Amino acid sequence: MKRHIALIEDEPAIRENYRDAFERRGYRVSAYGDRKSAFQVLRTALPDLAIIDVGLGDESEGGFTLCQDLRQLSATVPIIFLTARDSDIDSVHGLRLGADDYVTKDMSLDHLLARVTALLRRADAWAEALKKPDEVLQRGKLTLNVDRMTADWQGQPVDLTVTEFWMLHALVQHPGHVRTRDQLMEAASTVLDDNTVTSHIKRIRRKFQQLDSAFDGIQTAYGMGYRWNAHEV
Repeated sequence: MKRHIALIEDEPAIRENYRDAFERRGYRVSAYGDRKSAFQVLRTALPDLAIIDVGLGDESEGGFTLCQDLRQLSATVPIIFLTARDSDIDSVHGLRLGADDYVTKDMSLDHLLARVTALLRRADAWAEALKKPDEVLQRGKLTLNVDRMTADWQGQPVDLTVTEFWMLHALVQHPGHVRTRDQLMEAASTVLDDNTVTSHIKRIRRKFQQLDSAFDGIQTAYGMGYRWNAHEV
């Protein structure tokens, strides 16, 4: 069965260009030009992956709103933001809303397709993991249920996206060992630039700090990557 991609883009020429490219590679594509028509359909039948333009018609941040709506329906459906705006502020905001990736419209189709493939592969791995007995990883105050993809800090749930969960998992597997940005991307089965990886790590830290202001579990190894604080074990 063909994988289903939802494409939400308000510019007809760009929308059809992407639709044709994905269909030529064997995907089934549902394309929409605005947020309301897209959500009306997607809330009843989620796609395997969604590609969302940030600016949708008269809604300059309609894509952000749609992302939030989809995240309320599913914590795991892969979401990629597609935009003409190359802004760190937009990127960080999009990731905070739960997107898995953020790309600009000048990115090559081959590069975008590679990111789509990586995210779908990760979604498949997650679905397969659900069939196995739960694997639980305990690190001091932190508990990770690998199969349910849940995290608890001192018994309090930490609301992580799929990308954030696997990056955290890579860090806590071997406390004190540095994980490079490339290793964190590999662990999350995604393709990101360094700034986006950094944004994910900052967001993970912030979520723990909201539960525990003294949290110091994730340390930066400058010029190298990140490590899980061995003292938190």
